[in-house]
Amino acid sequence: MSFFSARQPILDTDKNIFGYELLFRISSDNIFPDVDEEAATSKMIEGLQFDLGLDKIASGKWAFINFTEQSLLNAYPNMLPKEKVVVEVLETVTPTPVVYKQLQTLAIEGYVIALDDFIHSDAWEPYYKFTQIIKVDCKFISQTELDDILDVKARFPHIKLLAEKIENYKEFIRYEKLGFELFQGYFFAKPEVIKSVSLSSSQSVLSGLLSEVTKKVPNFAQITKLFEIDVALSFKLLRYTQSPIFKRRKSIDNIKQAVVLLGHTELERFVMLLFAATIGEGKPTALIKLSIHRAKFCEQFAERAKFDKEVSSAFLVGMLSLIDAMLDAELEQLISAMPLSDSIKEALVLHQGLLSEFIALCQYCETGDWEAMEAAGEKYNITLDELLTIYQDAELWANERLSALK
Repeated sequence: MSFFSARQPILDTDKNIFGYELLFRISSDNIFPDVDEEAATSKMIEGLQFDLGLDKIASGKWAFINFTEQSLLNAYPNMLPKEKVVVEVLETVTPTPVVYKQLQTLAIEGYVIALDDFIHSDAWEPYYKFTQIIKVDCKFISQTELDDILDVKARFPHIKLLAEKIENYKEFIRYEKLGFELFQGYFFAKPEVIKSVSLSSSQSVLSGLLSEVTKKVPNFAQITKLFEIDVALSFKLLRYTQSPIFKRRKSIDNIKQAVVLLGHTELERFVMLLFAATIGEGKPTALIKLSIHRAKFCEQFAERAKFDKEVSSAFLVGMLSLIDAMLDAELEQLISAMPLSDSIKEALVLHQGLLSEFIALCQYCETGDWEAMEAAGEKYNITLDELLTIYQDAELWANERLSALK
């Protein structure tokens, strides 16, 4: 049986990654047709322990995992390390004496307890003393319900409030002002305040490099010159070529040698990665990681779907899909100023064409929309399990390459 997971980032007020909520699926069935709910939860725990691995999927951050009432009573949280897991108590759990005792025991043992999609009632009052996080569904909570939770926070200041389904900076700012400390959603992937943009000298050089390396027949002499006029970029190129991921032992004496040694494909990837990292300076790390993750996913999907002529464009379109959030500028304005093919511009600005489908598919993975993923995969004769494997492999690749740029 195959185990897969999507993850949604949870950020703090500084927009640093605090943790991830893990969204699970088992095999290629959306629901567990012949397995009861608790057996399914047990299988999920098993998958985390032996297949996925918490360190790998949560990147060393807190892993928020949903638990049903029965799975809590069966002590399933104890099968996972308390230093890495947030026990997320689903809204369907009833606050009974036996549930209270179990959660209290977990808290005493050192587990972080979070109440999911929470609505206050007097029955939950005794739980607040050992609850560390309360999650609020900002899409559906009423003002009265929100006021009740703010009152709980005032009386139990140790509790962190987490605003869920935050999709833009206006919502982020609103809940931050109310005292929320954690935020879940893809608000960081949207522009904060639209403004005019002027590129720094390094960003301008990178834009020129991007134009050059994406040509079918790149001019390596021109690429070498562009690197040589920027000391910082030259240093990053030399350091990248010596990264352990390439397992090279030969020393490099000059920029031209480094360019030739990488070769067209790897050089193209390096420039694109560096472009994303440099353009995204001052932005949440989660945003840069997401752009690189999307790029590799789109590339690998294009390879698997046998769109061989689109592989390079797929990588670029995935990376540029978040450039408006990186630069806080209108997407159309940015893309029109770049030397890109019409197919890339149509995918990014008009959301049309084959490449736009690659981005949409990646977004389904990000949000755990299994049904949409499955439907999209069928169009290209790719199973859901294969899509999730591509997604997870792309995530690992993005983490590895981003580390090599530091």
